[in-house]
Amino acid sequence: MITYYDDRSVQVTSTAVRVDGRSYSLAEITMVWHRRGSRSWRVLVGRGALGAALAGPLVAAVLGIGLAVWLHRSPTVTIAIVGASVLVGLAVGPVADFLFEHLDRSYARGSRHLEIWARWRGQPVRLLQTGDALRFGQIYRAVQRAMEHTQPARPTARR
Repeated sequence: MITYYDDRSVQVTSTAVRVDGRSYSLAEITMVWHRRGSRSWRVLVGRGALGAALAGPLVAAVLGIGLAVWLHRSPTVTIAIVGASVLVGLAVGPVADFLFEHLDRSYARGSRHLEIWARWRGQPVRLLQTGDALRFGQIYRAVQRAMEHTQPARPTARR
């Protein structure tokens, strides 16, 4: 038996697909397909908030420099405002790595619910529903590989 995918709730082997305790024999699966749900606005708003958090200090720094030039104060005051603005802009540095990691994870998870369906014993059955795009892709490809290896080889024509 070959294992194509295995985690705590899904196992795809050369004989069956097991999801949350239910087992579907590959010999009884005739077709596999997937569906994408609608976009999750919650995920998209979260990405926007992360982008704003990354851009906020930089925008504040640029506005501070513009304010310093616009006020036409003494060179000491102008340098102080520009210096404070640059420090605000630099504040994004230590936080940026943390925010970029969360932004990257949000894209790996995806913004839609994804489903894997199969025709099992002649009936359509939803094998899996997940919002994690990376995990979905791994499982869907594992099911495809398992199905490819269980189909009998077609005889070739001899000449």
